[in-house]
Amino acid sequence: MSVVVPIGSAKAAPVASPERVGVLLVNLGTPDTADARGVRVYLKEFLSDARVIEDQGLLWKLILNGIILRVRPGRKARDYQKIWNTEKNESPLKTITRAQAEKLGEAISDHDHVVVDWAMRYGNPSIRSRIDALTAQGCNRLLVVPLYPQYSAATSATVCDEVFRVLADMRAQPILRVTPPYYDDPDYIEALAASINTHLATLPFQPELIVASFHGMPQKYIDKGDPYQAQCAATTEALRQRMGLDASKLLLTFQSRFGFDEWLKPYTDKTMERLAQEGVRRIAVITPGFSADCLETLEEIAQENAEIFEHNGGEKFAFIPCLNASEPGMDVIRQLVLRELQGWI
Repeated sequence: MSVVVPIGSAKAAPVASPERVGVLLVNLGTPDTADARGVRVYLKEFLSDARVIEDQGLLWKLILNGIILRVRPGRKARDYQKIWNTEKNESPLKTITRAQAEKLGEAISDHDHVVVDWAMRYGNPSIRSRIDALTAQGCNRLLVVPLYPQYSAATSATVCDEVFRVLADMRAQPILRVTPPYYDDPDYIEALAASINTHLATLPFQPELIVASFHGMPQKYIDKGDPYQAQCAATTEALRQRMGLDASKLLLTFQSRFGFDEWLKPYTDKTMERLAQEGVRRIAVITPGFSADCLETLEEIAQENAEIFEHNGGEKFAFIPCLNASEPGMDVIRQLVLRELQGWI
């Protein structure tokens, strides 16, 4: 015998409240202080990572502890002091990454079960501390966002390594997702083009060409299969097409060499020398491999490479900032995050 329940007396099925989701933005890292001690602590962690320096054998440990960590911290500390955010007593990278997290949180605040936080792969706040904080807030789903447009084992992969190490120590692990690289994402290319055009419009001169400088990498890492170089080339080519520039007007170079191995070419500093010596007098430089300005952009490019260009005969040098927490830059991150959160929000 069947029983018919009147519609008016039927109870609605309970609606499950959405599970809390943590979104963790992660950038490379920074010293806690702009002195030799702070830089030494940071460099030791960074250069002890087998993703960064793959040969962590006895010879490297002797070089690292016996030479590099004795000599390099003082010199790099002076570089950090040139760009340090003295008001907050922190590096610009930390200031900007915090702002990116805060603005992302505001942009997706209509999803009130989503918690946005940020961390550094090396230094503070650590990935472990922020995952612990997110899980303590009830986040049982975690989206990790490596803030690198192009993938590399020395950047994106080592973020995942550290996340996996943290999760390996947890009994109740959150469900995990990681955003992919966005090197040729149309939103990213459009944001770069808009940023370039906006800054060029403010200059009192017209650059003869633009240099796109990416962080370098040992050539042997590429030979082993790292896709980084190909993705840098793809970013540059997409930007050329978007801006209607050929390879002679938008150059691809690589900066920040370290050690004695051959690194990806052409080198940014050598390109600055060559261009000036060949008669180029006005250039602009962008750094599309960085999501936020840092030592490598604000000191190495905007100061050191500007000096190299001008010393060799160049006259006008413009550094175009990273997307940082600008509206176009935040739109790229927001779109990326919302796309990868599908099914969770």
